Amino acid sequence: MSSDFRIIFMGTPEFAVASLKALIDSGFNIVAVVTAPDKRAGRGQKLQESDVKQFAKGLNLPVLQPEKLKNSEFIEQLKAFRADLQVVVAFRMLPEVIWSMPRFGTINLHASLLPQYRGAAPINWAIINGDKKTGVTTFFIEREIDTGKIIYSEEVEILPDDNAGILHDKLMITGAGLLVKTVTAIRSEDYPQVDQYAAIQVGTELRGAPKIFKETCKINWDDHIEILYNLIRGLSPYPAAWTFLQNQQTKETISAKIFETEPEIVNHALKPGDVKSDEKTHLKVAVQGGFLKIKSIQLEGKKRLGIEEFLRGFKNICSYKFV
Repeated sequence: MSSDFRIIFMGTPEFAVASLKALIDSGFNIVAVVTAPDKRAGRGQKLQESDVKQFAKGLNLPVLQPEKLKNSEFIEQLKAFRADLQVVVAFRMLPEVIWSMPRFGTINLHASLLPQYRGAAPINWAIINGDKKTGVTTFFIEREIDTGKIIYSEEVEILPDDNAGILHDKLMITGAGLLVKTVTAIRSEDYPQVDQYAAIQVGTELRGAPKIFKETCKINWDDHIEILYNLIRGLSPYPAAWTFLQNQQTKETISAKIFETEPEIVNHALKPGDVKSDEKTHLKVAVQGGFLKIKSIQLEGKKRLGIEEFLRGFKNICSYKFV
């Protein structure tokens, strides 16, 4: 493929690496990569490079890491690369001075079937809401976030036991392929541009995908079994649904994250949050519509454990309640 079509790639996490690699493997000319500044993380507070930076360094690609996107020096650096197109995958919101810079504009890969699930957490919310399908969309960036003209989209099935991590990986792979298709079409100057508002069918409910906060992840055991099952898998493995275990005698509480459950639809007379367990192999929590069988849990300050290992170390679980 000719190198006269110049691309700047912008992204930060693993999700973006797959797209960058797919573009390079397809012969596209990536002239620079823009990613987040290094951050201190972990117990030693060592500087950590983004997944995209690590990948780009391995290929000796120029890497820019602006603290502020409106910084005049950074803007001049971008202009100097004379990009025909900018590609954004899991990055920050761009100011107009940047997204309008290339002659073909700037495109974004979004992990939903736009206009559904505009926002920061489309993968999580699609599962939390119990959807059976989602997908990926490429579109041109405009002033309002996630509202630009759609180029292509592709559906991805959400299976009943998919969690956010599994769906993330499905969409990452599908999205990388869709991005190559999109950039190929733009380079050929033969591509669709579908107005998002015109694509909305009458009567369709538009759902957003706002950023997820700690309070979003708190389990309400009064909810129905289906709602709870979808919440837990929609937040697994990150940021993870959480709850309290309360000792019914002392009333002391322990914070816990729950990563994996299995629904058991059955009638019972227990109250929401009540525990059933043989203290060895299984732990079930009573909810509306049945029980949620907990398969993976992590107490605050401890490591994540499968339920049998957890029960070996946590004695008398039946004297507790989930609250």
